[in-house]
Amino acid sequence: MTVRVHTRSPAEITLISLAVVLSALILVVPVALIFAYALREGIGVYFANILERTTLHAIGLTVLTAVIVVPINIVIGICVAWLVTRFRFRGRQLIITIIELPASVSPIVAGVVYLFLYGGQGLLGPVLQGMGVQLMFTVAAIVLVSLFVTAPFVARELIPLMQQQGTEDEEAALSLGANGWQMFRFVTLPNIRWALLYGAVLTNARVMGEFGAVSVVSGSIRGQTNTLPLQISQLFNDFNVTGAFAASSTLALIAVVTLILKSTLESRGWQ
Repeated sequence: MTVRVHTRSPAEITLISLAVVLSALILVVPVALIFAYALREGIGVYFANILERTTLHAIGLTVLTAVIVVPINIVIGICVAWLVTRFRFRGRQLIITIIELPASVSPIVAGVVYLFLYGGQGLLGPVLQGMGVQLMFTVAAIVLVSLFVTAPFVARELIPLMQQQGTEDEEAALSLGANGWQMFRFVTLPNIRWALLYGAVLTNARVMGEFGAVSVVSGSIRGQTNTLPLQISQLFNDFNVTGAFAASSTLALIAVVTLILKSTLESRGWQ
C-alpha cells in the first residue's frame, strides 16, 4: 500500500511562514519583552516589586473585581440570550441593541456617565449621600463600570448559537417530563457550554485589563481603589519602569493561566 505524502506548495509555505512571523512579532515578542524588563534587575527585585504593598493590593482588587463581575455577567448573558432566542415579543430587537450598547460606547464615556449619575454632584448623588451611601471612588464603582463594559460578551457568544440550534431538543425534553431546571441542566447547558466558556474568558480578560472607565470612577487611590492597570500606569508615571513591568507581567501570567484553564476544559470535554 502506497502512502501519498502531501507536499506543500511554495505559496502555502510562504503563508504559513508569514503567519508564524507575524504571530511572533505581535504576540510572543511583546510578552517576552515584558518579562525581560521585569526581570532585568534580578529575581529578588522582581518579587520585591510584585510584593510591594500597593501593587499587591492592586492585584487582589483586580482579581476580586473579576470574581464578582464574571459570574454576574454569565448569569445575565444566559438570561438575555434565553429571552431573545426563545421568545418573540415587541421590543426584542431593542433589547438586542441595548446589549450591544456598552461595546459601542467608549469606556471613558461610560465612566463619565456613571460619575454624572452617581457622583456627589450627579443626578442621584445627593440622594445617595443623604442615605449615607457613596458609590463613586469606591470598589463598588469599579464593579459597576466593569459590569457595564463587559455586559455584551457572554450574550454575544450565546445568542447566535442558540438561534442556530433552535428549540427542538428542549421541546423534546419537556415532552418527556423534564422540568425547566432539568431541561436547562441536561439539554441547554451542554449545547451552549463552549460558547459560554468563550464568553466568560472574554469577560474575564476585559475586566482584568479595563482602564478607561475604571480610571474615571475609582479615583486611582493607591492601596484602596487602584486596579492593576491603574497601578501600572502610576508606576510608569513615577519612572519605576521595572516595577511597572513586574506588575504588567502579573497581568500576562493571569492571562496565560486563564488560557491554560480554558484549553484544559476543552481537552477534557468539560465533563
